[in-house]
Amino acid sequence: MIDGIQERLAAVRRRIEAAAARSGRPNSAVTLVAVSKTMPAAAIREAVSAGVKILGENRVQEAREKIEALPGAAEWHLIGHLQTNKAKLAVSLFDCIHSLDSVRLAQELGRHAEEAGRRLCCLVEVNLGEEAQKSGVDAAEVRPLLEAARRLPQLSVQGLMTIPPFLPGPESVRPFFRRLRELRDRLEAEGWTLPDLSMGMSHDFEVAIEEGATLVRIGTAIFGSRG
Repeated sequence: MIDGIQERLAAVRRRIEAAAARSGRPNSAVTLVAVSKTMPAAAIREAVSAGVKILGENRVQEAREKIEALPGAAEWHLIGHLQTNKAKLAVSLFDCIHSLDSVRLAQELGRHAEEAGRRLCCLVEVNLGEEAQKSGVDAAEVRPLLEAARRLPQLSVQGLMTIPPFLPGPESVRPFFRRLRELRDRLEAEGWTLPDLSMGMSHDFEVAIEEGATLVRIGTAIFGSRG
């Protein structure tokens, strides 16, 4: 599993650069989040030594064990659902939370960030597919959540995140990525500052970049199959 990480990472970076060029943006406009969930520390060390700067985890407890084992290795982003009772621990572990999805969670994160004396980067997760089994707010709920977060000085909402429905072929999810960008653009026209769009994974990140992604969350294409 560890074999080939450097080569796969290089291939992913080439694909990111090509997709960014197709969208008329420089390679530097797209940030790679290497998704290390379920990966052992040895594989993560290999990825970091190959140049990975940001690691993404789905679960707080699993991430805690890795962060303690790999102090200072990289930035850590939480990309999975966050329960409010894990907010304090998440604030102590992560540099950015991609899955802000309720006013209550925003309040808990803000409270614990204030206690920790830090400002916390967050992205609002939007459930564009309106899938009951997935986290995230409906598009109509984004603005009220942003307004609530703006009243919490320890939170810095930097943009939006989405996980589209799993559909065959990357072109089939392009409309969801486009909708997230259009939603962000409408909000920015109202005066919100939301530079980041976290969207795209191993099977569809090139289409996401073409539609404006600034953060892509890629695991399998770097680390290999988790099976």
